[in-house]
Amino acid sequence: MRLAFYSSASGNTARFVERLGVPAERIGPGAPPRMTAPYVLVTPTYADGEGRGAVPKPVIRFLNDADTRGHLLGVIAGGNRNFGETFALAGDIIAAKCGVPCLYRFELAGTNGDIARVRQGLERLWTQKPSTAA
Repeated sequence: MRLAFYSSASGNTARFVERLGVPAERIGPGAPPRMTAPYVLVTPTYADGEGRGAVPKPVIRFLNDADTRGHLLGVIAGGNRNFGETFALAGDIIAAKCGVPCLYRFELAGTNGDIARVRQGLERLWTQKPSTAA
C-alpha cells in the first residue's frame, strides 16, 4: 500500500495518514515526489465560499506530472464540515479531473472509526490490484 499526501501547517492530514500506518510520501512546498507505482492521494480541502481554490497548489503541481497522475488509484479528502457544501470538495474535483473515485471523506484529523474504515478500504483496494501495487 502506498499513499501520497499533502498537509498544511495545521497537520490534520499528516496526523490522519500517520494513524493509518501505511507507507506514505509527503507532498511538500518543494519539488513534488514522483510516484512510480499505484497509490492513493490524501489531501485536505481549502476553498472559499464559492469552492474556489479547493485543491491545494502543491497537490496541483504534484498531479501535473503525467506519470505520477497515471498511477493514481483514488483520492481521500479531508475538510471541515463547518464549510457545508465545500466539505472535502478537493476529493470530488481531483476525482473528476483524473477519472478516479473519491474513496472517502474525513473531517479534520479523522476519528478512530474513519481510520478503521479507510484501512479496510485500502486493504480491499490493494488486494484487487496486481502485485505491482507494492
